[in-house]
Formats: sequence, C-alpha cells, structure tokens
Amino acid sequence: MKQLLTIFLLGVVLVPFTWRSAQSAEPARRLPNIVLVMADDQGWGDMGYYGHPRLKTPNFDRMAAEAIRFDHFYSAAPSCSPTRGSILTGRHPNRYGIFVPGLPINPKEISIAQEMKRAGYVTSHFGKWHVGSVFKGDNTNPSAFGFDEWYSSPNFYENDPLFSHNGTVVQTQGEGSMATVDAAIDFIKRQSQTDKPFMCFIWFGSPHSPYQGTDELRALYPNEPPKDKGGNIGWLCEITGMDHAFGKLRDSIREMGIRDNTILWYISDNGGTEKKSTGGRGKKGSLYEGGLRVPGLLEWPARYPGHRVIDVPCSTLDFYPTFLEIAGLKSQHTRPMDGMSLIPVLEGSMSARPQPMGFWVYGTPGHRMNSQEVLTTLKRGQDQGRDADDIDDKSFQKLREVWKNAGKHGQYPADLFAGKRGGTGAWTDWPWKLYRNKARRAKTITVELYNLAEDPLEEHDLAADHPDRVKTMEAAFEQWRASVVNSLNGEDY
Repeated sequence: MKQLLTIFLLGVVLVPFTWRSAQSAEPARRLPNIVLVMADDQGWGDMGYYGHPRLKTPNFDRMAAEAIRFDHFYSAAPSCSPTRGSILTGRHPNRYGIFVPGLPINPKEISIAQEMKRAGYVTSHFGKWHVGSVFKGDNTNPSAFGFDEWYSSPNFYENDPLFSHNGTVVQTQGEGSMATVDAAIDFIKRQSQTDKPFMCFIWFGSPHSPYQGTDELRALYPNEPPKDKGGNIGWLCEITGMDHAFGKLRDSIREMGIRDNTILWYISDNGGTEKKSTGGRGKKGSLYEGGLRVPGLLEWPARYPGHRVIDVPCSTLDFYPTFLEIAGLKSQHTRPMDGMSLIPVLEGSMSARPQPMGFWVYGTPGHRMNSQEVLTTLKRGQDQGRDADDIDDKSFQKLREVWKNAGKHGQYPADLFAGKRGGTGAWTDWPWKLYRNKARRAKTITVELYNLAEDPLEEHDLAADHPDRVKTMEAAFEQWRASVVNSLNGEDY
C-alpha cells in the first residue's frame, strides 16, 4: 500500500480554459451531463478493490476495473460540511466560515451550480446538504446556490429518510442510499429526454454513524461478529448499500442511452472512521493522510474510454474549475481559488501538481442537527399550514438562527491560527509535508515535517533535520493563511 500513499499538492491557479475551444470543430456536440456522487465518511481503503478483507463492493470494484481510478484523491478538509463547501466554491472552506461541520456557507459565495446554469445546465442536488438550510426561501438552501431541483437533507440520514423537496418535506421508503438514487434517477430520466445538459449532485448520508443495515444487506455478512467482538455489520451494510445504489445508477444511465456523454464521478467527503482502512495515519478529523485521502472513480466514455489509473493527487477543490473548463466558461468572479482544472491531468499533459496546497482546521464549535428531527418538525408545521418561522420549537428555531446568520460575524485577527482556539494546519510541497498543531491551551505551535515519498505513513518526523526547509514552508503557509483570513473578513466581496 505504501507506493499508493503519496501526495502532491493543490495549486491556487487555474489552467487556461480549453474545453470549449477543443469542441469548436464540433459546434453541434452537446455538453456532457455531469453526475457527482459522494459518500459520507468513506475512507480511501473502504473499498473491495483496494483489498478490504470484509467489505463487499462489487459495483465500485467493476467501475474501478473498467474506468478511471484515482489513487490519490483528497478532500479539502477532514470533515463533511467544509468539504461540501469546497466542491460548491473551489475555495478553501475557511474563506467563507465553514470551519467545522454544521456551519453554513456565506450567502455571498458563487456556487458551481450558479456558474453552470450560464452554460444551459439544469442542476439538481439529492441527499445530504449540510452547508445551510433546506427550508423554502432561505438564503443558504440549494435553490439559493443555483440548484433547480433538490431532494435534500440538512445532515446525514438513515433508512426510510425524509427529504426536503424544493422546500416541502416528503417521506421516502427503503435503504437510505437507494432512496436517494431513486429520486435522482427520476430527475435524470426526465432531463435525458430534453435538449439541455444536466448536472446532478448525489450526496449520500452513508456510511456516517449510527449505522443501519436492511435485512437484505445483513444477509450478505453472515459471519460478521458482534460489535463487542470487533464486528461492525451496520457500517459494512451502509457501504454495500451505497454500492448497490451506485450500481443501479450506473446501469440506469446506460439503459437511458446517455452513458457515453455523461461524466459519472465518485468520491467521499473525508477520510474514514476505521483506522485500519483510512489510507494513512489518522482518520476522519485529522490532517494526517488518513483524514484526507478518499476513493475516486470517474467514467466519461466519449472522452476517456477504457481503464487507467491516475496517480496525480486531485482534490474536491478541483471540481469547480474542472467543470467550468468543460462547460467553456470563465468564472463570474476573481476571488482567490484554491483548486485547479483536472482536464490536463485527464488528458495526460500534467504529471504533477504545480503548486503547494494548504490545509487548515480552526478549532471552533460546530452545530449538531438530527435530520429526522428537523424534517419531522418542519413537516408537522407544513401539515398545519405554518411557515418555518412560525413553528413553536426552541431547538428548531435555534437552528434557524444559525442558518439566518450565515456570513454575519465580526472581524477575525490576522494571527487567527495562533489564537486561543488553536487548530491544525498542513502545507504540502511534494514530497515534503509540514504539519503544524496549536493545541487549545498550548503557548507554542508544534511543527512536524515528513517526506511523503519515503514515508507515506508519516511515521518519521524530520523537522529537526531540515530547519531551513521548515522555515521556508512555514513562511509559505503563513502567506496562504493570511489570504484565507482576508477572505474570511470579507475582502473578496
């Protein structure tokens, strides 16, 4: 596994847009459909095709053998809400205040859905939202960020989930991932019969705890021991449930006759929760490799037929500029971007990332929310003819205030990293990775340095052996971090 545990860094510049010019010889060619599927807490090694000894993932395994497999795909953050923000914006989540799970996105951000609508795309979101409201009329719901249709949940969910369908709560039946895909397939079928391309985000609520498994899925693991003896059948079932749902989605796209010109991409939002299969040191919540490395699969037969493996590190920050290039668009704004287009990587003209990448977790409290409780309360109010503001429930209205206050905060100090809340940061300039930690009550920042080419598991700290390199990388990290704080304080708007 060590030969796979290598990382390059993300650039903060955009590769020139060439996809539209590449299409100019075929002016009648339709832009590709885009389907981006994302798991919730699935680590890099939580796949059968990477040799997991217990997991059954036949559909993921089949696509990994037939299409493009990314062996070094990374989430922009080691937790869910921040990574979701990175996909929507192509910018580090701290730039707009999504430090930790449960914090809402700044309404002033421009999302990739808003951008793609300029190229004629019909946009949709299904599943876990977790960057703001799923209530009708709110400025952080999917509609506010450019999604034409949505079946969304405020956080993770289990079986028989409730969803907010464009602001109205609906009850669905069945295994959670399959219920999500069924709703998405209905949208895709309708759009496949039109002359417009579509972009569909399918964000599962699995395999986030607490784990559930249907009887059908549990029957696939008859020898799994009980939890007190090391077993975790619910976790296994949730990943296999995603696999079955993904297989149905992929088969449906083929049966509709739109497979060749549909981009089908699969990733996860952060590293896994099982240390043995995260893909490196640590797990979800950590800026070591195990908290950031995720599975990655891509299929686009019309453009990239056949199987191959990409070792160039890629990130969730890259979707925004990649999709812009595919659509032949330039961004509506000139705000600092932290991702880069992956078209040169896919075309084979880029074999390494051009610039370092920064990671930063700021230690501030998030906001817990139970999707079932939130949507049950909303549905009860809707059944009574009440708006969300008129529902008499303290915890419900407290969450409403969090969403309403998105983007409203005071100025943050320039030395935010060194503040009392501390935090962790990382700066990777291949093959070197600088890891910085400021514990909440510590007076100093501790620094570690790793050579990822020789030490992919981050077991040997070389900071004492390379003081000049540490100094140079710390300076680069501070320069990037200052840019992030400037964004956070509203200078990009």
